[in-house]
Amino acid sequence: MAVITLLAAIAWSIVPWALIDATWRGASRNDCAPDGACWAFVTAKASQFIYGFYPPTERWRPDIVFALLIVGLVWLMVPRIPKKGYAWLFMIVVLPLAAFALLRGGFAGLPFVPSDQWGGLLLTMILAVSGITFSLPIGVLFALGRRSRMPLIRWFCIGFIEFCRGVPFLTVLFMAIVMLPFFLPSGTKPDPLALAVVGIIFYEAAYMAEVVRGGLQALPKGQYEAAMSIGFGYWRTMIYIILPQALRKVVPGVVNTTISLLKNTTLVMVVGLFDLLNIVSAGVSDPLWAGSQAEGYFIVGLVFWLMSFGLSCYSRTIEAGFARADRS
Repeated sequence: MAVITLLAAIAWSIVPWALIDATWRGASRNDCAPDGACWAFVTAKASQFIYGFYPPTERWRPDIVFALLIVGLVWLMVPRIPKKGYAWLFMIVVLPLAAFALLRGGFAGLPFVPSDQWGGLLLTMILAVSGITFSLPIGVLFALGRRSRMPLIRWFCIGFIEFCRGVPFLTVLFMAIVMLPFFLPSGTKPDPLALAVVGIIFYEAAYMAEVVRGGLQALPKGQYEAAMSIGFGYWRTMIYIILPQALRKVVPGVVNTTISLLKNTTLVMVVGLFDLLNIVSAGVSDPLWAGSQAEGYFIVGLVFWLMSFGLSCYSRTIEAGFARADRS
């Protein structure tokens, strides 16, 4: 009852500001009512929040990428759609290649658009989807490597995982984007976005590896012995018997790590990349819209909450499906 009362009190104070007294159209902050939200700021900057500095005449290309992403996510997340293996192949191979080719251009008459013009929600989705898609399979490999009987592989994986877990994510980004170019040959200028993506993938893969390792350790030894009794080798045992069971046990942990990864993408603003949070901060600094911090950051928080809540709902759907399969 106390929680309901608190939520009602919060809604009572927010609804008049956000809806009743809000201003939806205007050319500057001066056109907004003083007691309500200035959503005119959001509508005026909406295209910049979505596409960053991407050329307006070429924004149909990010639109195609967003459409392909939606197709891939629906394919993965809707249980009734078959061929999930092909869906993962689409997300891991087809979508990254198609997105890179479309967004970068420079062929077939498409103008070249450098990555420093990518920004806003587009950049956030590139970082998040790349990190989520690649960190899980790489994390599985590191989890298997940590349990390997080969000392060289085992200690390499242990060292990598413990290093990433013991270092702040911001340090990894700083080293990858700011310090690494100093150690490269003269004239070499790596793409900061590519370095950020690689840093996110391998940093989060270390955490995924520990989550997956927990699932591997939860399986009884009899599962391995049963696989050996029917003549399965190491990889067939892992692919067909061990990993399917282990991954089912760690769905909540994987989703929790995924949500953490999603929120960690905002840290790229520290190294000069204009993700959604940074592009909103840049919009707030516009003199015409001075004082619009509350509206801008409210939108950022809402977008991240919707994505995180969607992942949580998907996690519960997967767990419910596994529970039904176990009962049947």
